[in-house]
Amino acid sequence: MKETTGLIEKISLPNATHQHLELSVDPSLQSLKAGQFVMARASEQWEPYLRVPWVPVDLRAGRLIIERPVEETYRVGQSVSLIGECGQQVRFRKGVRNVLFIAYNTAPTPLLMPIRLLLRNKVSTTLVLLGKATDYGTTHLPPEVEVIHGDMDLNWPNQVMTVGWADQVFVCVDQDDEQYRFAQIYERMGERRNEIPKNYLFGLFQSGMACGFGVCDACAVRVSGEVQLACMHGCAFDLTLVKLGIAPGEG
Repeated sequence: MKETTGLIEKISLPNATHQHLELSVDPSLQSLKAGQFVMARASEQWEPYLRVPWVPVDLRAGRLIIERPVEETYRVGQSVSLIGECGQQVRFRKGVRNVLFIAYNTAPTPLLMPIRLLLRNKVSTTLVLLGKATDYGTTHLPPEVEVIHGDMDLNWPNQVMTVGWADQVFVCVDQDDEQYRFAQIYERMGERRNEIPKNYLFGLFQSGMACGFGVCDACAVRVSGEVQLACMHGCAFDLTLVKLGIAPGEG
């Protein structure tokens, strides 16, 4: 992991809420895996001082495609300070055939690169958008992705069927209270299955990342009785092993 400089070569608008930054980057970042990310500082000044995690949504011809909210201002030719590779790649079961992705009250940005990886390997994927995530326009996604819209109460059409056929499930949630929202998802999944086995339901933890080096401990997650850091060991954690904010069934 080292500090490098990326250059914004192109900016496009895939939907009404987000923009895509196409960055030329150091060769060390051109093999970034699905689930990994970089810590970025786009300002030429030290304001803000802390870096922000940037999750790629695609990798094209050695360039990273980064998705950011349209409210943020960038320009073509702008240099960006990057630290990476951060985190671990998302790992799928051997022989996986059907994968369910869920975005709850947040944009599905961290799910998009794993989805593209699976599609290249002919794996069936479904993306469920819940709550505020339904505001995210999906016309730019590959047509092979099945997109389902749900509501704030974690309901969506054919829920029992989509949960039942999924070999694995990956979830991202609003960073306002990740522990609680992951617990809500865990509880709902438990209602739809007799049990939640290990290596089935994963949460992509994003909040609290400040350094990307595993130094500040801001992104600590308690896993199987020990503390692990999302910037080093994540960002995907098996939710059956995570000590969540509330126990399933309590909230």
